Amino acid sequence: MVGRPAVAASSELSLAEALRQAQDNSPALSAASRLVDISLGERQQAGLLPNPELSWEVEDTRSNTRTTTTQITQPIELGGKRGARIELAEKGQSAASVELERSQNGLRADVIQAFYDNLQAKMRVELAEQSLVLAERGVQGAEGRVKAGKVSPVELTRAQVQFSEVRLELRRAQLDQASAQSRLQAVIGGSAEIRVVGSATSIPKPPTINQLWSALETTAEMRLARLSVDQQEASFELEKTQRIPDLNVSLGSQYSAEDRERVNVVGLSMPIPLFNRNQGNILSAARRADQARDLRNATELRLRADIAQAMDQWVVANEEINSFDQTILPSAKSAVDSATRGFEMGKFAFLDVLDAQRTLIGARTQYVDALASATAAWVQLERVYGDVSAIPAAR
Repeated sequence: MVGRPAVAASSELSLAEALRQAQDNSPALSAASRLVDISLGERQQAGLLPNPELSWEVEDTRSNTRTTTTQITQPIELGGKRGARIELAEKGQSAASVELERSQNGLRADVIQAFYDNLQAKMRVELAEQSLVLAERGVQGAEGRVKAGKVSPVELTRAQVQFSEVRLELRRAQLDQASAQSRLQAVIGGSAEIRVVGSATSIPKPPTINQLWSALETTAEMRLARLSVDQQEASFELEKTQRIPDLNVSLGSQYSAEDRERVNVVGLSMPIPLFNRNQGNILSAARRADQARDLRNATELRLRADIAQAMDQWVVANEEINSFDQTILPSAKSAVDSATRGFEMGKFAFLDVLDAQRTLIGARTQYVDALASATAAWVQLERVYGDVSAIPAAR
């Protein structure tokens, strides 16, 4: 049910569980699913025949001379109107199903983004705490060297400034973590405190660009764009059927009180399409179909540009992540340890320690930024394709 608290207080939450809860609790997804039922009703209505009309008529109200006529009139649709209506409604059914799929893809992308925002915010807090320990160690080392008269008090001031900066960075990271948790709670439909379970670095390997191009036509957005063309073409065909007027067939009975006899009445009627042949609506429907084709082409161009950009971003971010994991972070950490030990032994100036610490702190920030960039690219493709890990290999 929408609005039900999703998790208990301090519950652990995996990505799979977050996706499941979002599916169960999302009002936007529930609204999209209503479209399927709406389109089902429209399809049912489109196939119904027009109702007959019952009429009763009296000529001359005097009882001895009046004539009473009772008849039933059935409109008969000509020109394939009913079939054209059904075709249009069925296209609407297909579009509603694909729209639901697109909503599911969008929700999945939102959950992944919010979930990894939490993981990365948690990593920022942890790295900021580690940086705070380094900065505190630097302050303690500077204090000892100042008391021993081996360095200027200016060095201690520099260490204290860096310690304050790192402490502020930790505070900002903690606020970002709280904000990320609020966003995740909003996406999954819960309000209780949660603790995400997983690794911020567990980002899947990107698919190849050829895989993405091969699967482009099967995406929900492209199918919706094609269905929009089909709908407008079906609407055009329906408008063309309106050129042919319907036939009204009447059957009835007429009783004459004066002659004391009853006669059968049969009638046919049809409007004469002399002036109104629905030409204006036909022209509009034709231009809407043209417009839908243009929009379909525009959708493909936009998706291709977005996908290429996301793939470039993902590949570059992955290269950065690998560089940080394999070279930059280990080297920066080693440089801090060496500079700190050297300073404590009097071999290095404190500026060397500060530079090494700033380099490590900056590298850690850039590392999390690279993870966030890779996640954003991944999420963008998830929004288009759904589960990108399920994209088949290109032939």
